[in-house]
Amino acid sequence: MEKGFSKEEREAMKARAAELRTAGKSGTKKAQAERQALLDVIDGMPDDEKAIVTRVHEIVGELAPDLLPKTWYGMPAWARDGKVDVFVKHASKFTMRCTEVGFTEDAHLDDGAMWPTVFAVTEMNPTVEKQLVDLVGRIS
Repeated sequence: MEKGFSKEEREAMKARAAELRTAGKSGTKKAQAERQALLDVIDGMPDDEKAIVTRVHEIVGELAPDLLPKTWYGMPAWARDGKVDVFVKHASKFTMRCTEVGFTEDAHLDDGAMWPTVFAVTEMNPTVEKQLVDLVGRIS
């Protein structure tokens, strides 16, 4: 049994510490630094993950322009007033089988007594894109 944090968890904690240092900035410089951090993460991804996350980034920008791009524990994320609404846990970062697109409680996607908040995505295709457009469009 492994003791302590995994390599991936330690890397995520280091990324979060760097993000918190950026949080000390304000205004345009902060937004630019956070956007660039997100683009740098996307740029370092394998092509299949890059295609998924790039399209998520475009969809969020089109349908929820008030959500600002940033990283969250080293993952691509989009936030309003500093609170993450949407994030992507890319498979290669956490040695997972597939990439996950997630929505926090701040996205307010409530649908009855139970609803999903994380979606496994193996490829970007018209069906996946339509579902993401619907979900991002519902963020309140």
